[in-house]
Amino acid sequence: MSATVDLARELVSRASVTPGDAGCQQLLGERLAALGFELEPMAFGEVSNLWARRGRAGPLFCFAGHTDVVPPGPADRWQHPPFSAAVHDGALWGRGAADMKGSLAAMVTACEAFVGTHPDHRGSIAFLITSDEEGPSVDGTVKVVEALEARGETIRWCLVGEPSSTDRAGDTVKNGRRGSLGGRLTVHGVQGHVAYPHLADNPIHALAPALLELTTTSWDQGSEHFPPTTFQISNIHGGTGADNVIPGELEVWFNFRFSTAVTAPELKERVAAILRHHGVRHDIHWRLSGEPFLTPAGALVDAVQAAVKTVTGMDTRLSTAGGTSDGRFIAPTGAEVVELGPVNATIHKVDERVDVADLDRLSLMYLRVLEELLA
Repeated sequence: MSATVDLARELVSRASVTPGDAGCQQLLGERLAALGFELEPMAFGEVSNLWARRGRAGPLFCFAGHTDVVPPGPADRWQHPPFSAAVHDGALWGRGAADMKGSLAAMVTACEAFVGTHPDHRGSIAFLITSDEEGPSVDGTVKVVEALEARGETIRWCLVGEPSSTDRAGDTVKNGRRGSLGGRLTVHGVQGHVAYPHLADNPIHALAPALLELTTTSWDQGSEHFPPTTFQISNIHGGTGADNVIPGELEVWFNFRFSTAVTAPELKERVAAILRHHGVRHDIHWRLSGEPFLTPAGALVDAVQAAVKTVTGMDTRLSTAGGTSDGRFIAPTGAEVVELGPVNATIHKVDERVDVADLDRLSLMYLRVLEELLA
């Protein structure tokens, strides 16, 4: 096994279900401290965060990632126990292998190789590691970034190790992400007997025309870099469980994944206008979990594309598809942010795994990025 695979196995073997860290950051910190990184643990609530930095000068290059994982589900459904870190058929199996402990291991071994060759590199290298990416994401990266901004510590380039690839490691790089705006809509009615509807007010019936409009509206046409904004209903709750009772209330959860062609306030106002137009009596609670961001062609994108080409021979594809990542908290500071990681086909699934050869390729890609920017 390579040094990267060995470290990835050590990390995967630790059951760090969010917001747990299970000692992963201590393990990573020990490796980084040996390279001359100054370690700064930052705990907020139940969340463990680690800020590690080597050097004081600019520009500052930052590796970002998370040690927490989603729950594995029933262990007996896995071919290999989810925290056994088994290597079989050329792959490392286990919860977090692809999302994203494998990337963290590759980042550390890339730094070890880079510092060994360039001990007096220009600028600084940092790691921002959290255990709150798979959870609410309120006490993790966002809090660390706030602390860094408060003391004037500015990230120039940030590489996030999220599993960005589709078929082969490096075939896709995320240079942006859509925003995420969630809503919890409560529609108010009057409970009553189904035989006397004139004495009740059915909130399901009241919402139905508005719901049709919400689900068929074209919110924007997208842009050169983003697909059109989407609206999706995730949950509907209403009724008492009896078939002869008109419910007095209906709750609907929904989410927008939105492009830079529209803003969150605009989406909120358009939803409110549709509900008003249909006379829906309601309350609504909004949660903006991330604004859209885009890193255009520049030093970081160029370095990542060159690194992928050198290591794999492929021309990588830039994409903004997929869910959110912690890059949404770093990009607003003015940093260039790119995501490069392993194949995402098995993330959050039973039998999550990553090709061990891809972990070594990732370490070489990360090393090449460091050489492009800081050598």
